[in-house]
Amino acid sequence: MKKIILYLALITITLSSSIPTVMAEGEKVTKAKVTGIGGVFFKAKGDPKALADWYEKNLGMKLEPWGGAILRWKEDTAEDGGGTAWHVHDAKTDHFEPSKSNFMINYRIDNMDGLIAQLKANGTKIEKGPESHENGKFLWVIDPDGNKVELWEPKIWDEKNKGN
Repeated sequence: MKKIILYLALITITLSSSIPTVMAEGEKVTKAKVTGIGGVFFKAKGDPKALADWYEKNLGMKLEPWGGAILRWKEDTAEDGGGTAWHVHDAKTDHFEPSKSNFMINYRIDNMDGLIAQLKANGTKIEKGPESHENGKFLWVIDPDGNKVELWEPKIWDEKNKGN
């Protein structure tokens, strides 16, 4: 009996994660979702280069010319082939504003328009965006704890992506 209940619970969880959401216009669409971490960014308490160098030396994170690292992985289906950005910012950066947190998580998403519709339907204020950059579209919101959250629909790096 316990096996049957466990089996039914697994089926319910599996099915519920793929059930379409009904939008306001009555159109059925698949619910937009986060597909992974797009980057981890935090402020250094001292010299950001020295801290980044420590990570390179001690943890083997190969630093790119722009000062951060790209941690690549193959499971993501985005056209950019997947990757995670990592970067140490100077303590005086305003990149995380208006949040007072010393970090910001960038989430990779699969559908910017769908996620915007979801955020608006849920009454979530869009802090900034969407913006189109060489590597995709970005949008920012503030979570209930006051942390700035970056949402990214990745694209292959191309100057033509700007303004789209």
